[in-house]
Amino acid sequence: MDQEFHRIKRLPPYVFAEVNALKAKARYAGEDIIDFGMGNPDQPPPAHITEKLVEVLQDPRVHRYSNSRGIPGLRKAQAAYYARRFGVELDPEREIIATIGSKEGLANLAQAITSPGDIILAPNPSYPIHAFGFIIAGAAIRAVPATPREEFMASLERAVRHSVPKPLAIIVNFPSNPTAEVADLDFYGEVVEFCRHHEIYAISDLAYSEVYFDGPPPPSILQVPGAKDVAVEFTSMSKTYSMPGWRIGFCSGNQKLIAALARVKSYVDYGAFTPIQVAATAALNGPQECIDEMRQRYRQRRDTLIEGLNAAGWPVPSPPATMFAWAPLPERFRGMGSLEFSKLLLNHAKVAVAPGVGFGEYGDDFVRLALVENEQRIRQAVRNVKAFLRAGNEIPAGGEAEDGVGGRLAS
Repeated sequence: MDQEFHRIKRLPPYVFAEVNALKAKARYAGEDIIDFGMGNPDQPPPAHITEKLVEVLQDPRVHRYSNSRGIPGLRKAQAAYYARRFGVELDPEREIIATIGSKEGLANLAQAITSPGDIILAPNPSYPIHAFGFIIAGAAIRAVPATPREEFMASLERAVRHSVPKPLAIIVNFPSNPTAEVADLDFYGEVVEFCRHHEIYAISDLAYSEVYFDGPPPPSILQVPGAKDVAVEFTSMSKTYSMPGWRIGFCSGNQKLIAALARVKSYVDYGAFTPIQVAATAALNGPQECIDEMRQRYRQRRDTLIEGLNAAGWPVPSPPATMFAWAPLPERFRGMGSLEFSKLLLNHAKVAVAPGVGFGEYGDDFVRLALVENEQRIRQAVRNVKAFLRAGNEIPAGGEAEDGVGGRLAS
């Protein structure tokens, strides 16, 4: 049978797959690719977390099905984190649910609350699940600017005036993946006031709450008085504790949305493996010096990368937060778009990046670089990029790169 499935038809080809295929081909050919493509932490979790996992694994009782909402101790630990970090009091029973990573949580929340034709306001560019989790659930997406500046609130006003039906929810993501922009509490206050006035939900993605370098720590939308009337917030342990493969995240806030997410999850999963949840509890309740060490590691990598690229002739702003640099395409290459530039960079500089168009059409003048290589490898990447940029006469400013690894460019 050759019919197309309805939900699949709404999903475009995964842009990152093209670069990933070229990267795999290059590595198969024995080439050394310096990979800034995926935000995949390269360091293991702190020792006390893995030691707790190993300890709990020895208990034969923990290998059964777990709790879909998260074990009580883990939800209490998350409540304690919000209390000490943001001064926000949460009920672990009704206002917190553990998710199998924040990505799964966002997708399941979309399934729980979305009816076909509902309108969701999602930033563009943004992390793909922000839009596509709701597209899969049948929603229509209306793009809003991926910035906390004045144009964001103006776009919300236009969206409410011109959308039929009225938008169901607004997605906010600061510090932002991919742009690394940050928001302050005044911004969240405006969002909450707007949502309460128009009876729209706010869904905040705060996955990079602890990965910040310049300025004060990023706030939570739940710090705004009355925010829990309209808002939930997703957080993740992937970046904070270098636990991406463990798949532990949380959704916190509005009781109605938490209950809806819990109901869907009760049908589709039994929660994360219990030893992982216990170890995650130990991470939240245990010594937190590891977070400062993580932050310092990414700060040093950021400074090495940004200083190197700027010295090489590629002006890239320094990200104040997240583990990403959002780099405008070098002027000579802006006409070709981010996907073709990413192919060029891979073929000629042996450096893999994420094409900005993969985060939305308004990201096509950028590429995203993840700080997941050590400083020695970053310096090597900078040397490769510098040589690539200096080879200007051999590299056309427009046209498409050949897919063949190491091949010549189309003239």
